[in-house]
Amino acid sequence: MKWAAFGLWLAVAPVTALAYTAYVTNERDNTISVVDLDQMKTVKTLPVGQRPRGITMTKDGSQILVCASDDDTIQIIDAATLRIVGDLPSGPDPETFALHVSGNPLYVSNEDDNMITVIDIPTRKVLAQVPTGVEPEGMAVSPDGQTIVNTSETTNMAHFLDYRTRKLAAAVLVDARPRVAVFKHDGSEVWVSSELGGTVSVIDPVKHVVTHKIAFQVQGLRAEAIQPVGIRFTADDSTAFVALGPANRIAVIDTDTYKVKKLLLVGQRVWQMAFTPDQKYLLTTNGLSNDISVIDVANLDVVKSIQVGRLPWGVVVSPK
Repeated sequence: MKWAAFGLWLAVAPVTALAYTAYVTNERDNTISVVDLDQMKTVKTLPVGQRPRGITMTKDGSQILVCASDDDTIQIIDAATLRIVGDLPSGPDPETFALHVSGNPLYVSNEDDNMITVIDIPTRKVLAQVPTGVEPEGMAVSPDGQTIVNTSETTNMAHFLDYRTRKLAAAVLVDARPRVAVFKHDGSEVWVSSELGGTVSVIDPVKHVVTHKIAFQVQGLRAEAIQPVGIRFTADDSTAFVALGPANRIAVIDTDTYKVKKLLLVGQRVWQMAFTPDQKYLLTTNGLSNDISVIDVANLDVVKSIQVGRLPWGVVVSPK
């Protein structure tokens, strides 16, 4: 009854139109949902490779890059025509990736191979393969472009790599099954979510030490149901949003105090997130309810649920 009432409210709530498009990977359907954020609905479904997960756009916004994990490749989609125009040699089982701040190269985690593959996008060639921990997952690049961070799910570490040498500079132990690493925009901290540990570790990227650890509580849920995954910061770094997986909540965190100031109820098994370019809205992928939630960032309210494909995993937003 609560969800029915919530859905009725959504139907009448006004939502300001945006000139943005969201692209959502649907892991089970082998598709991408194209969501028009003017209309707040899915307007097109694109067939892609098997088990699409990580998704991003090139720096100029002209191409969409998609990890087709079970095809062992990264597909390139032309953003204007929405046609697959090529692929990148990703290495085995690409799951997530991160672009260098300059727009090139691309750093890809190869979960089955315990490697990071470094790809030159213009030439579509592998520049290097770098050994890392067991089951590499999250990828992040520092705002100054000098440091690459990779998390390894089984080793339970965040690995810091030097951009130029591609050598390991440090490895920081975090809690069980680290998923996502994200730098603050000012580069002062790296936040790493640990899915099974139920925490977020805040790491000093210069000293390579954990300075704070954030835990979560949701009334009525057991601790093992709270599994942090996606992390996003507002542009001023004052607020962090953390997706809590099967807890079906987004935790809103004050980054000065490291305290949770609000929990937002979204869809089932919330996973990854993306802001609209103006940061007015935050979109979340909800794997088990097959939808995305739209969060009004200023008001910290969930204002819309949009149906997509089965098991949505990743999301990226671009201007139309």
